[in-house]
Amino acid sequence: MTITTAQALVAQLESYGVEYVFGVCGHTNIAFLDALGRSDIRFVIARHEQAAAHAADGYARMTGKPGVLLVHVGPGMMNAVTGVATAALDSVPLIAISGDIPSYYYGRHPHQEVNLHADADQTAIYKPFVKRAWHVHRAEDLARFTERAFWTATSGRPGAVLLNVPMDLFSRPVPAESATAHPLVAHTPAPALAPADARRIAEALVGAQRPLIYLGGGLRGGAGRRALRTLAEHLDIPIAHSLMAKGTIDDRHPLVMGMTGFWGLDLTNKYTMDADVVLALATRFAETDASSWNPDYTWKFPPGRLIQIDIDPAEIGRNYPVEIGAVADVGLAVGAIADAVVALSPAGTRRPELRDTIGVERRELFAASRERGRSTDFPLRPERILADLRDELPADAVLVTDVGWNKNGVAQCYELPPAGRFVTPGGLSTMGFGPAAAIGVQLAEPDRVVVALVGDGGMSAQLPAVPMAVEQGLPVIFLVMNNRAHGTIADLQAASFGASFGCEFRDSDGNPYSPDFAAYGKACGADGYLIEEPGDLAAALREAIRRRRPAVLDVPMVNEPVPTPGHWNIKDIYRGVFE
Repeated sequence: MTITTAQALVAQLESYGVEYVFGVCGHTNIAFLDALGRSDIRFVIARHEQAAAHAADGYARMTGKPGVLLVHVGPGMMNAVTGVATAALDSVPLIAISGDIPSYYYGRHPHQEVNLHADADQTAIYKPFVKRAWHVHRAEDLARFTERAFWTATSGRPGAVLLNVPMDLFSRPVPAESATAHPLVAHTPAPALAPADARRIAEALVGAQRPLIYLGGGLRGGAGRRALRTLAEHLDIPIAHSLMAKGTIDDRHPLVMGMTGFWGLDLTNKYTMDADVVLALATRFAETDASSWNPDYTWKFPPGRLIQIDIDPAEIGRNYPVEIGAVADVGLAVGAIADAVVALSPAGTRRPELRDTIGVERRELFAASRERGRSTDFPLRPERILADLRDELPADAVLVTDVGWNKNGVAQCYELPPAGRFVTPGGLSTMGFGPAAAIGVQLAEPDRVVVALVGDGGMSAQLPAVPMAVEQGLPVIFLVMNNRAHGTIADLQAASFGASFGCEFRDSDGNPYSPDFAAYGKACGADGYLIEEPGDLAAALREAIRRRRPAVLDVPMVNEPVPTPGHWNIKDIYRGVFE
């Protein structure tokens, strides 16, 4: 008995527990869509491939399961590049399936083939950022490649992969048993930390005068988080974190210092400079988290001693010399180190003055932000918007941000409740991520309040997210911080060059301009709220939360720079200083 390759692929995806496929149709993938339509898998249609990719990404971030994306040949798969790369750089598992031209037309330049200086090699477009790209040459190979794709995307350091399928292969017959011939193999456990290494690290931490734990975004399991708290509390080691790690440990924990680097905090950046032993977990020491790697602002190795643990060997020592480097699952590693520390120093260490300092600084940080958020100025100050969000959102709400004030301001001064979640594009810092990613987040968490906190530039970049929410019946709240500009870049240009040419939205007469996003929401079938005075925002949030419908809140906001205590080399470049 035979079935089509498309039918076999759908059955294989069902056996892997796939719930949703996000994507856009095209003539190269409709055979697959036809088979998908007769399955229990739900197809989430998008009006643009980048929106589909971000939605698949958001779903994967919330569930831990791979997102699945379907795109068309040529312009379709190229439209998805930014979304797939965003997932890849943030170590999010994502399976991109692209239809391609018929296999027997390679090099003849059929409709939409990517072919100018090389024949039929659209997979090459994805190779710089995906973990692996498969081009399927035979229908019989697709099931095996699909199993490898899911394995590769989810094992080790998670990431994105590409399955490129010529359209004729979807319609070719294959044995019916091929749909179940390649079950997902259980993952081999990630490497644990050797006991001798755990003891060496424990000895360094116990003997340190100013130890520090620096946490990146790769510590995701509950067991690892509990072990981290045990380790930190036993020796009273402060915890600093990258942008991507916000919320891994409760913002109100007495040992959490906050974020480092360009958008980090004075307290954190000062402490990192003098830390004598730093245990870095699942972090790549990104430029913005490391003040452009300038030793005068954030990290100084040596004299500080760096212990770095990561699942990806390429990250060990990439940006700083290490004294101890270990390739291991960070959750398992932290548990082993915590056990070794307790065995080595049963009484632990107490640093009450340090806890007091952190407590005072953190309270002042959040209190100062709230105080600035009391402003009744209109358009609203950004911290007024954050204050109203803190007051009105339930404790387990999910904030999905774009880039700019909504990302950096939240990471810096928004006190995230323990049950809350912060989802943001870190590696690629993609404008337009927030609106569409919130779709995937809401699908993964249908009972939670999900807010896409975005700028007007980011909302304009992903307008398709609103009709997606309406079509899927998802009560996403799109809150547009509308300063009629690409505000962060406008501020940067004004500070460096004295003007902000090309960064602000203006009409043909030169006046500040913005679409009416609330009206756009209503036109799509969502609720729309145009905020016209300071008290409107809190009331609109309450109403949107109560109604549980897609809603767009258009919030006029002043263009105000995010505080930047750290250092970013681009400012030196603008001054003509090159290092």
